[in-house]
Amino acid sequence: MKNTKPRLALAAGIICISIFPILVRLQLSPALISAFYRMFFSAAVLVPFVLITGKFKKPAVKNIFLSLLCGLIFASDVAVWNIAIQESSATQATLLTNLSPVWVGIGSFLFLPQKPKRNFWIGTVVALIGMVLFVGVDFFAELRFNRAFFFAILSGVLYAFYMLISKTILRNTAVLSFMTLSLIASSLFLGVVCFILNEPFTGFSQIGWISLAVQALVCQLSAWLLISFATQNMRATRVSLSLLGQAVLTTIIAWVFLNEQITIEMIVGGLVLLLGIRITFIEKPISL
Repeated sequence: MKNTKPRLALAAGIICISIFPILVRLQLSPALISAFYRMFFSAAVLVPFVLITGKFKKPAVKNIFLSLLCGLIFASDVAVWNIAIQESSATQATLLTNLSPVWVGIGSFLFLPQKPKRNFWIGTVVALIGMVLFVGVDFFAELRFNRAFFFAILSGVLYAFYMLISKTILRNTAVLSFMTLSLIASSLFLGVVCFILNEPFTGFSQIGWISLAVQALVCQLSAWLLISFATQNMRATRVSLSLLGQAVLTTIIAWVFLNEQITIEMIVGGLVLLLGIRITFIEKPISL
């Protein structure tokens, strides 16, 4: 039961974030404003809740600063990912961002006491092969090394930093306290950036506001409370690699609601990708 709850939380969190690329790709609001309201609406719900219920437990001074830093890093991650999605495609941006398990694995090896095991590296290779099959070899031949490409890569690097730092914080800080501080920092940072760049804070359609609310309450608040709980109780490398499953779910959702095509190659690639994730959950070392 101890291991079941974090795994269920991780699975639920992945489901919640899987609709995010599709909502951003609809371009119902600018990329940076979308990132801002994702954080702002989440903070507007969480902050009063933790204050009224007394759920906020003041962390150590060091962890307060690290939580605020995580907020800045995650806000930057979402901002550049949003831009990458709107300037290329949800598939390309999601693929390149999801290279983050490689960066998390390297970072864990260098900086965390709990080093990635052999099964993680095997699972990472298998999952990345699955990702290549999933999007198709032709996709890589058509990659354009423009701003969207580099922003998607940057998003993955930023996310890796976020995972590594948050793993350290969550060892002795409550999830709600960490999320509260992180969201406050994210909201203020993105609000200032949007103001300086003269981004429009209003003027969206009713559907646009609904999309922003869903991005905040489902894709951010619900998803990252669940994922933070999983991160607190699982290896950061395992959590980051499991998030690759988001690409599969996003494609299925796009097929159902946007009539996007699913090919045999995508099905095979998705199964290989999920196999790679499953390998990382095998405790007994795999012999080569």
